[in-house]
Amino acid sequence: MAIERIRAHQTENPHHIPRRQEEPTIQPTPKKSTWFTKGEKVLYTAGVSIMAIVATFVVSYSSSVDSLNRDMQNLNAEVQEVQSKNVTLQAEVQELSNPNRILTIAEENGLNIRHAQVKQANNTP
Repeated sequence: MAIERIRAHQTENPHHIPRRQEEPTIQPTPKKSTWFTKGEKVLYTAGVSIMAIVATFVVSYSSSVDSLNRDMQNLNAEVQEVQSKNVTLQAEVQELSNPNRILTIAEENGLNIRHAQVKQANNTP
């Protein structure tokens, strides 16, 4: 009698079949493949840091060279300015050492030169 009830129940509800619940199976997670290995990462990090250090030294060296070039240009400009002043002063010395000018200044201050020849002495080292 119990079997008949079960069969009747199964025929009425064919979708309702008691199933055994399956235990969830634990599947191992696949390892993620990385683009770079640990050794490659170390090598790349070391290479990038070395390149950064070299770039820093190059920039500091070029900065110091530029600074020295600017100082040298300033010194050259000062030398040219002093040379032009020297040329101007030498021309003024030539003008002021003219014997006729010296004689006129001497006569204006009361010096009388009679029948004398005036010669200019040169300062030669």
